[in-house]
Amino acid sequence: MKRRLNRLEVAESRFLEGPRSRIREFFFTIRVQFSFIRAFRKMHFIGPCVTVFGSARFEADNPYYQQAEEVGAALARLGFTVMTGGGPGIMEAANKGAYEAGGHSVGCNIILPFEQKPNPYLHRWIDIPYFFVRKFLLMKYSYAFIVMPGGIGTLDELFESLTLIQTQMIADFPVVIMGKEYHKELYEHIQLMAKNESISPNDMDLLFMTDSVEEMVAHIQTHAIKRFNLVKMQKKPKWWFGEWGTKASARR
Repeated sequence: MKRRLNRLEVAESRFLEGPRSRIREFFFTIRVQFSFIRAFRKMHFIGPCVTVFGSARFEADNPYYQQAEEVGAALARLGFTVMTGGGPGIMEAANKGAYEAGGHSVGCNIILPFEQKPNPYLHRWIDIPYFFVRKFLLMKYSYAFIVMPGGIGTLDELFESLTLIQTQMIADFPVVIMGKEYHKELYEHIQLMAKNESISPNDMDLLFMTDSVEEMVAHIQTHAIKRFNLVKMQKKPKWWFGEWGTKASARR
């Protein structure tokens, strides 16, 4: 029996057919623009974030899930809003850690055919139909990126972050990879790229790999808080999330 395509799969298959009429392409760009505007309005006052990437497939009894809770709590105690993709697994764990530590927790949830739902540890979230819009938002508001164990999507987010930093499209924000054993072969391959000059040896400085939440915190304090002159907010704008702000926002 042939499976019936759902609405998202039909839309995607038509999009991939090639050039469509100008009016269809025009309305597609309008939908994308609306997604951006809606997201900017929703997330405007969330304050400086740290984004945590990781697998949606790990359950609560998994050691990586438990470490992600510690990461979320540590980031919240540091004063950042914790941002994730808003789903289950590592994303839920990081949000949960921040939420239960008394910090702020936000998510950019992707709308998928199998209906990924926002996890219950979010103070604010938005449902997004396009992956590229979601990835943009996960990077727009963050002063650091934490990469927990994950799959293809997590690697996509890691290398997207590194590419934007490497090409100076965004600032040199710290990228912390948690899990030396899990990411050992990945790190060795990145070293191989540097050895073969497909990337610059200096690009290795963009990565910091550790198993220690304390080392992660110290790295962010040096390479995010101090480097970008983040200051404690004395008077926060209405709906402002988190404790840190830039010098400009601190004067509001």
